[in-house]
Amino acid sequence: MQHFEVNYDGLVGPTHNYAGLSFGNVASLANAKAVSSPKSAALQGLMKMKALHDLGMKQGVLAPQERPDIYALRRLGFTGTDGEVLYKAATEAPAIFQAVCSASSMWTANAATVSPSADTANGKVHFTPANLTNKFHRSLEPVTSGNILKAMFAHERYFEHHTHLPDNEHFGDEGAANHTRLCEQYGHAGVEIFTYGRYAFDSSQPAPQKFPARQTFEASQAIARLHGLTDDNTVYIQQNPDVIDQGVFHNDVIAVGNQNVLFYHEQAFRDTEQKFAEIQQKFGDNPVHFIEVKTSEVSVQDAVSTYLFNTQLITPPDGIMTIIAPTECEENPRVKAYLDSLVERDNPIKRVKFFDVKQSMRNGGGPACLRLRVALNDEELKAANPNCLMSDSLYKRLTQWVDKHYREELAVDDLRDPALLEESRSALDELTQILKLGSVYPFQQD
Repeated sequence: MQHFEVNYDGLVGPTHNYAGLSFGNVASLANAKAVSSPKSAALQGLMKMKALHDLGMKQGVLAPQERPDIYALRRLGFTGTDGEVLYKAATEAPAIFQAVCSASSMWTANAATVSPSADTANGKVHFTPANLTNKFHRSLEPVTSGNILKAMFAHERYFEHHTHLPDNEHFGDEGAANHTRLCEQYGHAGVEIFTYGRYAFDSSQPAPQKFPARQTFEASQAIARLHGLTDDNTVYIQQNPDVIDQGVFHNDVIAVGNQNVLFYHEQAFRDTEQKFAEIQQKFGDNPVHFIEVKTSEVSVQDAVSTYLFNTQLITPPDGIMTIIAPTECEENPRVKAYLDSLVERDNPIKRVKFFDVKQSMRNGGGPACLRLRVALNDEELKAANPNCLMSDSLYKRLTQWVDKHYREELAVDDLRDPALLEESRSALDELTQILKLGSVYPFQQD
């Protein structure tokens, strides 16, 4: 039986904008109010998907959310026609209005946590959408994320879907951005590593002081229980509170794993030595390659500004473990020098490829934010929705779809335009037909 890691990248939505909504995300705040290009952002994302497909990777597409979220505004007391609701919200509560226009679902690493069938008690692939309670604009996503995932992975024999955790900060869950999995091969049983920022029910434990810790220990435990994981294949490790206060809002901004490699910054974790020993013990007899980047080699500031660790670490069919990095890593002389030396050292990472995802980077997300990793065997892959898998024909159709529906430029003030809502709904309605998802959006269900 063959096994694959499929990267499902989020399509950038038609309302991609720079509203600076994410406190604790340095890039998001730095580019607040700038003019965005939804069309460029979507095409950049599609180009990366196609490039990975051309490398031989199994590459999928995950649909964006409906934005502006009229339904959220109506729940908050805004009434009238859709146009009137938009106008009232934009004039009376501009911060709330900008939040319901966010296209942040493009960062699919936050869509869900996924456990492969090799790890779970019932031998199914498990999905739990992230509740994203720490940010209002992202807390609007989990129901639709769940609908989309169920449409993509519908076969009950192979896939099990869970409701997102309770909408409360005690169970703040940010999905795969704080979860990674190590394994010998994708089909083998692995070790699932849950990284958390704080304890929700024990305030005596260390926690960041400046920026919020978005993932709780209790949420990570709950996901593991839901997915049927055991103590033998699960490790919980706390993110260094000091590094969160330096702008590392998710663990995937400071560490990334793939197969038998964990690539991380020396300031990434607490209790590093003890927890790495636990990972190795649960991994088995073969060694895990813990590749540490010293602060003297790359500062936390450089790691955050270039997203050195928010890169994709993949193993294409040619077997050469590869870093998929944003061009910001190439443009920073210190980070570029480190990557040049990394591939020459005695470790499994032997290649780096750079991609332009600047529209995403300026809003606070790199290549790893843009994808959700789903390890599948060949039977599970056949049972998944084939219309969501990248191909030459799908790439062509989706680029034509973007050209047809997306605006070249979008300023924050443009978000109140009722025509943008209709454009967005028209685009999403056509997209669900292309990907054969059915009615996953509220406007379609109405």
